[in-house]
Amino acid sequence: MSILKTTSLKKYYGCDESLVKAIDNTNIDIKEGEFVAIVGKSGSGKSTLLHMIGGLDRPTEGKVFIDKSDIFSLKDEQLAIFRRRKIGFIFQYYNLIPSLNVWENIVLPIGLDNKNVDNKFVDDIVTALGLQSKKQSLPNTLSGGQQQRVAIARALASRPSIILADEPTGNLDSKTSDEVMSLLKTMIKKYNQTLVMITHDETIAQMADRVIYIEDGKVVRGGVIND
Repeated sequence: MSILKTTSLKKYYGCDESLVKAIDNTNIDIKEGEFVAIVGKSGSGKSTLLHMIGGLDRPTEGKVFIDKSDIFSLKDEQLAIFRRRKIGFIFQYYNLIPSLNVWENIVLPIGLDNKNVDNKFVDDIVTALGLQSKKQSLPNTLSGGQQQRVAIARALASRPSIILADEPTGNLDSKTSDEVMSLLKTMIKKYNQTLVMITHDETIAQMADRVIYIEDGKVVRGGVIND
């Protein structure tokens, strides 16, 4: 079953001679439980595509369906609620709140949604990611790899429909990068999550179940299964 689908997705900037087609008529289809990497060079449109998929930016044309919902049919406030409930984000720069400890950072999105925290479930994630002894620590006392593990825990904790990762190892050294990717893949399988990750690193991309290649705003290979 498709968890994510885009149809004729376009994002254009400017007009006439200055027209830039950041995303140009893109169709992708991702099944529930898949780990998909989107690969492209800098400027290929992969980050713009991720922003469209995550409802962080509205397209010029086209549709994005997550869990069968047409996300851009929602008004801004409804879309913000949908993102919080249905999409987990992992960013390159962690985006942790410096004044909150590890546990507070992880459960923050759940609290913002006025939901009760499933302490047992979150504690299981924390333990699996090796953060048990760091629950009361502030982000600035953690290494880059530890901070990214906190970001992974935060993305998993609200049980989203899909997790989107934007260059999740881009700020880490190669050894830490390998460790974080291995953990991320393990956690996705453990909690039966769907992961879409953008990266320019072919080695990291090969850890995915499927790779989508993007050039000049167009998907050139892998957009649909068996493509």
